[in-house]
Amino acid sequence: MSVLAVRDLSASYHKNKVLYDVDFEINQGSLTGIVGPNGAGKSTLLKVMLDLHPKLSGSVVFFGKNLSQTKTRIGYVPQRGSVDWDFPTNALDVVLMGLYGKIGWFKWPSKKDKALAMASLEKMGMADYANRQISQLSGGQQQRVFLARALVQDADLYFMDEPLVGVDAATESAIMETLKQLKENGKTVMVVHHDLLTVEEYFDHVMLLNKTIVKHGRTDETFTKENVQATYGGALRWMKEA
Repeated sequence: MSVLAVRDLSASYHKNKVLYDVDFEINQGSLTGIVGPNGAGKSTLLKVMLDLHPKLSGSVVFFGKNLSQTKTRIGYVPQRGSVDWDFPTNALDVVLMGLYGKIGWFKWPSKKDKALAMASLEKMGMADYANRQISQLSGGQQQRVFLARALVQDADLYFMDEPLVGVDAATESAIMETLKQLKENGKTVMVVHHDLLTVEEYFDHVMLLNKTIVKHGRTDETFTKENVQATYGGALRWMKEA
């Protein structure tokens, strides 16, 4: 079943077109890696779909409806570098922000809400840091907290923008284990990813993007030498070569 349908999507930055004729569908229960060279429009694609950046043309449909009707079913983890980590709040409060769409911005979180937030922190190995200011956490710990915020939403569709950048090996393993568990539970996950060496290990579907979609489909069928080189301009040495 399709949970996301994008048709003829285009977008620009300062009159420079960064996405054009993007057209794809994502099915329920898939874990998709979005890969492509720097400047390919990977992060922009997520932002345009979520109305965080204006589109020039095209349509985006979630679960057969528009974004405003389905926001509570969607979770988003932005790039860590785009977040103001000096904002005076602790890890628990950051995770609780993931529930505001359901409890409302002007209501105090209940004991049940706080228990849900603590459970999400526990899943990410961050329960002991619940009262720690986010500015005092390492990069990997901050990323775990932001993933916990997304998890507490109990969304059906997750977008994650380079969640593995700048984290240690243990955090990377923990994040990927969490994403695979989400998939096994019928959730759908799209991840902007930078490491071509781990694409086949991490994702069952892959989207090769360079301002438009070069290829999208099952990883075992799509992640080929020809498709990857077409995406990166042909200059990339195929990693499977001896």
